Amino acid sequence: MSTKQNTILICGGCGFMGSHFIRHLYNKYSSYKIINLDLLTYAGNKENLKDIKKKESVPSRNKKRYFFVNGDINDEKLLEALLKKEKPETVVNFAAESHVDRSIISAVEFIRTNIQGAYVLLDAVHKARVPRYIYISTDEVYGDIPPGIKSDENYPLKPTNPYAASKASADLMVQAYIKTHKVPAIILRSSNNYGSHQYPEKLHPLVITNLIERKKIPVHGDGGHIRSWLHVDDFCEALDLIIHKAKDFKIYNISGEEKTNLEVIQAVASVLNVDAGKYTHYVNDRSAPDFRYSPNHSKIEKELGWKRKKTYNNVLKEIVEWYIANKSWWQKIKKKREFYELYTAQTKGQYY
Repeated sequence: MSTKQNTILICGGCGFMGSHFIRHLYNKYSSYKIINLDLLTYAGNKENLKDIKKKESVPSRNKKRYFFVNGDINDEKLLEALLKKEKPETVVNFAAESHVDRSIISAVEFIRTNIQGAYVLLDAVHKARVPRYIYISTDEVYGDIPPGIKSDENYPLKPTNPYAASKASADLMVQAYIKTHKVPAIILRSSNNYGSHQYPEKLHPLVITNLIERKKIPVHGDGGHIRSWLHVDDFCEALDLIIHKAKDFKIYNISGEEKTNLEVIQAVASVLNVDAGKYTHYVNDRSAPDFRYSPNHSKIEKELGWKRKKTYNNVLKEIVEWYIANKSWWQKIKKKREFYELYTAQTKGQYY
């Protein structure tokens, strides 16, 4: 596939990972026209891309390269019209509900967006004959991984919560369209990302912002759950390689460094020079929790040459400093009902 692209459609580009990838594309490829389709649900934030908007408003810039469309991937007519008008070479689907606790409390929106919406978009891409479609999946589709094992791309899908099940459903639908319709799709199963601009109900921003405010952090169970933490910039590099170099019909894992939840809290507390134990509040664990995710990413290393560039200990201070410098960004979010209601339930260990 050619490294030159005219138009790329990013679905869910105002979220954490989507906005970082738009920024990556915008700054690296001056010839790209980037269309961002986002419904702006509670986690979608146009402020995540205010730096791009600022660059676009410079009087000397004679050609806009970034365009925002407020819309739903469930809207068949909108998708048909948008794909017909823009004729993107690539469509990337980030659009998803993504918080496990929310899916346990109520799975309705996860079914609507992560399954139905993902299908509607996939079918629209198929009908429009888009040359390349990338579905952003997750390592959580593999479920709880036993110690000593890593899940490669052929590992069975064993989701254990409604969020993971909804992502696995869409993942399988993409595979079905590859087989049935030969849709030129690729699936990217990423481990947990961390970085700036992340919605503060997620572990890293919640820990960082709570410790900045000297508030306690609700910890599931004993805090020993293990996740593979990947810096969002490394995620963007992997997705960039997949778009430009990967062959159709592939599935790739990408992953970071394994750490327990308590290790994350202790690392952030160390950067902020506070006592982690003083601000740790243990709550009831989720039902049937996944204790460990551990994807094997040797395939993308071998086939595309991807390597992690960011190491956790070297970049954590920089990320913490971003949240310190951008208090108004997350304080505004933490005051909203959509955040506060779930956070209140989390502090009590309530999921039902």
